[in-house]
Amino acid sequence: MTEITRETMEYDVVIVGAGPAGLSAAIRLKQLDPDCAVVVLEKGSEVGAHILSGAVLDPCGLNALIPDWKERGAPLHTPVTEDNFYMLGEAGRIRVPNFPMPPLMNNHGNYIVSMGNVCRWMAEQAEELGVEIFPGMSCSELVYGGSGEIKGVVAGEFGKNEDGTPGPNYEPGMELHGKYVFLSEGVRGSLAKEVIAKYDLSKGKEPQKFGLGMKEIWEVDPAKHRPGTVTHTMGWPLGSNAGGGSFIYHLENNQVYVGFVVHLNYKNPYLFPYMEFQRFKHHPMVAELLKGGKRVAYGARAISEGGYQSMPKMVAPGVALLGCSVGMVNVPRIKGNHNAMLSGKAAAEAAHAALSAGRASDELTDYETEVRSGAIGKDLKKVRNVKPLWSKYGLLASLGLGGFDMWTNTAGFSLLGTLSHGKTDAAATEPASKHKPIDYPKPDGKLSFDRLTNVSFSMTNHEESQPAHLHLKDSSVPIGVNLPKYDEPAQRYCPAGVYEVVREEGKDPRFVINFQNCVHCKTCDIKDPSQNINWVTPQGGDGPNYPNM
Repeated sequence: MTEITRETMEYDVVIVGAGPAGLSAAIRLKQLDPDCAVVVLEKGSEVGAHILSGAVLDPCGLNALIPDWKERGAPLHTPVTEDNFYMLGEAGRIRVPNFPMPPLMNNHGNYIVSMGNVCRWMAEQAEELGVEIFPGMSCSELVYGGSGEIKGVVAGEFGKNEDGTPGPNYEPGMELHGKYVFLSEGVRGSLAKEVIAKYDLSKGKEPQKFGLGMKEIWEVDPAKHRPGTVTHTMGWPLGSNAGGGSFIYHLENNQVYVGFVVHLNYKNPYLFPYMEFQRFKHHPMVAELLKGGKRVAYGARAISEGGYQSMPKMVAPGVALLGCSVGMVNVPRIKGNHNAMLSGKAAAEAAHAALSAGRASDELTDYETEVRSGAIGKDLKKVRNVKPLWSKYGLLASLGLGGFDMWTNTAGFSLLGTLSHGKTDAAATEPASKHKPIDYPKPDGKLSFDRLTNVSFSMTNHEESQPAHLHLKDSSVPIGVNLPKYDEPAQRYCPAGVYEVVREEGKDPRFVINFQNCVHCKTCDIKDPSQNINWVTPQGGDGPNYPNM
């Protein structure tokens, strides 16, 4: 095979991912040293194209990074004015009062936002400071130095044939080298996963836990629109089948974010998270809001839920993991963007100190110390037991015990210590023989929709001649192992209809991967019970093109 020759570009810091963590790091580096050479590489077609979040934003991260964000026109237009929490039954609801909830659950002072638009605005701030931002540039490989340190990434490789060989229009991409490399790829990023494995960064830590978040944007009847209203629900339709819940956020322009989260540690392989979301919209409370409206966008992504005890070591020689590459979501608050921003700021400050001292490619231990002992660690430590309590004892017990534990943590102690998460989400999946199939209502095309129709509202596109970015470690496993043992749950856990078991008369079943549908949520990489699917980045610019998620 012909050795690939690539041009190289040298920077002080190379940042992978233009999300809130990566952009915060870039901005802070240039604030500290205008001469620092910083590049941000983003796999989406534009900044924000792959950003999907609830989102109610705690502005503490922005306050620390850009104190005059209001004067600079940051797209935080809808302050939270009303906070509702409901337990749902199939036909009714019970309002949970706000007063017994710990203060950290209060959304006063927060904003309903499109994080895609916030990131677009942050990119403008970064470019004004001199940061180079290259969208449409997937980072497909890490570049290692002679001492085992990470010294850069390969970005911008295009034109491979389906079998992985260079095609007629092949472009080898470039090597972008940095004295430090920041990985802010979001949940379960392919490069971060490689770094965590190579340097054994999860040693001694609890396994990371995940949820699948699905979201639609609806335009509703103006008479039903209440800007600033935040509603969360638990209970129906999931019941005891899985942990999770919903969010309904009223932002500007008669738009409402309708979202649903399913914790991926569910046992029943027949569970169909996407259809649970679609069924949820038929609850009378939700159906009344959406009636007469129209869905205008759809998307999905995994959420890191392990929290404080699941954060891996964040640094290795030459590299630091930021934001969701570590897992900094406060699960009961359903918020992580503020911590992502603070992590980017902390990483930038540690790198600036190292560069100022003439150091390069070492471990930024000051960054790790700040995350664990500073505002991020304090935020996550208070809620560290909510997720394991929910997983072990169910919803009602977790509300009571978890609420009590959050109150005591607010006072600086916990009677529970730090609880364990136990199994990975993949290992939590039980054989199909232990469960019964779940009968889901057929989507009506008005409130609920089939997966492929909804995927078209994510504006997802992949160049079809490239290699599939969803790799099977063993191609025999889906039909030979997962189908007889688990009824191949990939047919159901994927929110984009990527995986099919095709049955034709007179032929053996076939496992088909429709990678063109992939919305880059990474659920398959997380939930496959055989851990046989490896998600890697496709060529730059491919995937969803979210407008204002």
